[in-house]
Amino acid sequence: MNPLEFFDNHTYRMVFFGTAVIGLVAGALGAFAYLRKQSLISDVISHAALPGTLIAFLAAVAVLGADGRNMLGLIAGAVIVGTLAVLFANGVAKGSKIRIDTAMAVSLTIFFGGGMLLMRIIANGAFPGKGGIQDYLFGNASVITIADLTTSIAVGALALVIMVVFWKEFALRTFDPDHSTVLGFAARTIDALMFVTIVIATVIGVKAVGLVLMVAFVVTPPAAARQWARTLPGMVALSAAFGAAGSGIGAYLSIVLGKVPTGPLIVLTLFAILLVSLLFAPRRSIVTRLAARARARRQLRRELLAEGAAR
Repeated sequence: MNPLEFFDNHTYRMVFFGTAVIGLVAGALGAFAYLRKQSLISDVISHAALPGTLIAFLAAVAVLGADGRNMLGLIAGAVIVGTLAVLFANGVAKGSKIRIDTAMAVSLTIFFGGGMLLMRIIANGAFPGKGGIQDYLFGNASVITIADLTTSIAVGALALVIMVVFWKEFALRTFDPDHSTVLGFAARTIDALMFVTIVIATVIGVKAVGLVLMVAFVVTPPAAARQWARTLPGMVALSAAFGAAGSGIGAYLSIVLGKVPTGPLIVLTLFAILLVSLLFAPRRSIVTRLAARARARRQLRRELLAEGAAR
């Protein structure tokens, strides 16, 4: 299938641009989670997004009598519950002797367990529009609509605007949290804003990719970008580019190859970008380090031989 035929198809266009937007936003904002050494935060958020979306679905259907599959409502529910899950994990780590990775694991299991319970309740109940609700576990990119794409772009743009507006605060909080506190920055407020943007970057892809794979969209692009970039702006921009490119290419290949799940193929494409970065990026790559070590050994050998000859 040539690109012209691909983009002439409405469903294919939605899959391509929808996943590319998700990859771009997740890549840009995932850089801060990566640099703060809280990459597991995306796993917590994605699993907490399940009860968030299901609570939003139940509230819309049972309380408001509205469409429970509305993308904006589902994202709002996922953002609220995902943020609570992150704040809970960080609160446990700060208020006890439990380490942050353990606190995140506890938060993940609690919220995901609640989500699975809600899913069973919805599956056994007479709720209109409940069909396909399980797609939020594994995702289904083919069901992305224009309304879904528009919502993802709008919400993702909001998260990116917050990042740009609070760039200085986010950067200082990421690299020197103690200094940011001394300067008078409200640590809790900045952390909350940062976590909200990362939550948004994670949950906008749950419908298309699924919570199981969404963590790769937040973690892999910044890990690859870190091998090439030496500044924070460069890393954020390159991470966004890797996320968008990897997602778009993966979506294209999944359709061209036929009957290949979109989410897993995008994850493999992102991994390929990471692998190339690890192997061949200048200054930090495995190949560069091996070459530097080989040069150092040769230099040391020459010096030892010269010293022996002088004696």
